[in-house]
Amino acid sequence: MLYGNAVQNYYVDEVRKVYAARKARLAGIKTKKDAEAYVQEVRAKILKAFDLPTEKCPLDPIITGERKLPGMTLRNVVYYSRPEYPVTGMLFIPDKAKNVPGVLFLCGHSEIGKADSVYQTCAMNLAKQGFVVLAIDPVNQGERHQFSAALTKKYSLHCCNAHNMQGKQLHLCGEYFGAWRAWDAIRGIDYLLTIPEVDHSRIGVTGNSGGGTMTTFVNALEDRLTMAAPSCYITTWQHEVENELPADIEQMPPDMFRYGLDMADFVIARAPRPTLIMGQKNDFFDPRGTVEAYEDAKAIYSLLGAEDNVKVFVGPDSHGYKTANRLQMYAFFNLHGLGKKKSPKEDENLKPLPAEETWAAPKGVVKNLKVNKPLFTYINELADDLIAKRKKRSKKEMREILAEILQLGKIEVPYYRVLRLRYSEKRKYTATCRYALETEPGEVMSMLKLHCQDALFHIPAAEKAILYIPHLDAESEVEKVKTKADELLFSLDVRGVGELVPTGCDQWSRKFFQQYCYDYHYNSLGYMFHRPYLGGKVRDILCALELLKERGVKNITLLAEGQGTVPALLAAVLTDIPVAVKLQRGPESWESMLRKEATLWPLSCMLPGILGVTDLPELRKMVKNLTFTVTAEPSEPENLFG
Repeated sequence: MLYGNAVQNYYVDEVRKVYAARKARLAGIKTKKDAEAYVQEVRAKILKAFDLPTEKCPLDPIITGERKLPGMTLRNVVYYSRPEYPVTGMLFIPDKAKNVPGVLFLCGHSEIGKADSVYQTCAMNLAKQGFVVLAIDPVNQGERHQFSAALTKKYSLHCCNAHNMQGKQLHLCGEYFGAWRAWDAIRGIDYLLTIPEVDHSRIGVTGNSGGGTMTTFVNALEDRLTMAAPSCYITTWQHEVENELPADIEQMPPDMFRYGLDMADFVIARAPRPTLIMGQKNDFFDPRGTVEAYEDAKAIYSLLGAEDNVKVFVGPDSHGYKTANRLQMYAFFNLHGLGKKKSPKEDENLKPLPAEETWAAPKGVVKNLKVNKPLFTYINELADDLIAKRKKRSKKEMREILAEILQLGKIEVPYYRVLRLRYSEKRKYTATCRYALETEPGEVMSMLKLHCQDALFHIPAAEKAILYIPHLDAESEVEKVKTKADELLFSLDVRGVGELVPTGCDQWSRKFFQQYCYDYHYNSLGYMFHRPYLGGKVRDILCALELLKERGVKNITLLAEGQGTVPALLAAVLTDIPVAVKLQRGPESWESMLRKEATLWPLSCMLPGILGVTDLPELRKMVKNLTFTVTAEPSEPENLFG
């Protein structure tokens, strides 16, 4: 067996359980009353997960430019979704418009945001057809890039990575990046409704990819919309997990699996609102799931007497807002917004503008606006507030809180499998004896190893032992560990490192600290289950400690390196087994991970809202017999001990 598949298989199994339970629930919905109750239930769960602001600041809109285009007027606009937090947009107003429908256009993951030629084509054609259209830049795209050129180059902060970077820092503050994105869009609807030409009773939203994501979410969150057309996002999360598809941090909403929801529920949450679900034949968002989501929604719509209000279209192309999907969207909005049954074609005379003509901020950079508070500043202010309000707690109180946050469950001596050992005459320890630990019920999720000179097919008793928690791979790192003659050396590859590194989930490279790689993906799934991935790593360590104790090891030194110091410290606080603790080259604090604009410490080292509860220095003080050395950033294995 390849234990690198263990983490993937674990999450596939867990997601399938949620999927099956949800399908059984849907099958039991037989009446209109049942359907109405389900709509209200999923809407409430989604609103709870997004936890949006309860108050709205003044929009303080600014029109920074205006030009005439064929059949319409374009205004370059800025509004503020939060105090001093600008959103840049393009507002298209049809000629002679009066009491016409409005559409919010949400951009996908294009570096140039609303200036993207396809997005301009969508917005212009909708305006030519009779809609007032507001197209806005997502944060970290278009005019709203948050990072300097130097940081962008150093950390490869293209828009997806930039979202994940700031998303994990918000995570430490208990905030969900997707809710920040959705709030920008909701405030865009607020702005659209200030336009005199717009009919408040006819408001739509559309977008593709990342914009399809936000269209899906905002559709569920908003009362005022009357039609929605998300493209190239909606599938099923089971397909995403089975297909090993990491998605942006905003595309993985918290608690969705905990609540038993799927993507279709974001459509169902506003049934019977007219909604067009779109995908592509050759899309990484699996079109099989797109059709399945439609069928789930259609069943509810049918019980509500509005079967024709939900439609699906899977285009013939690859991922993107390609022509066929755009035409479907135009026809859908014309029907539900203008009452026109005739399908419009795109106007070939409408040409995308040069990027500079789409800009609302000076030189196309929000940093040049007189009023501009970067997201990084907001993150730091959130941290300041949490830290200022943080209570002092006893070790007993802290253990109870951490056990709840980490969702540890009952810790017991794990069942283990004795695997074939490995020999290497070139290594300091010629024999590596391997024990696969079932630290989840029936699931091998970590690998305990004994590094010695002889073949052992049992776990020997000893007076003293070191349990090494690696940075990335125990077998290669223990060569640097110094032991005494009377000490056994054990190591533990917790889930996601060493022999438990997933064999799939590829994204551009196999480097662990990529913002978009497997470690990030599985942490995101843990977030959706409300069971932190870091909690699983801590569970692995606690189970290994219980096993060593049960096998007669009396004095244990818990030695950890790099990112392994975080779960090791948490385990040391939580265990009742006396251990000496040595933490080498670990992060100074969770706070330090967000005080710089960018950090390589992975999401799997972090916990949601933890800065409101505690920080690593406070936890280190709770452990007797602990030593610690710090490093600013983690590194790949070749640089670890340099």
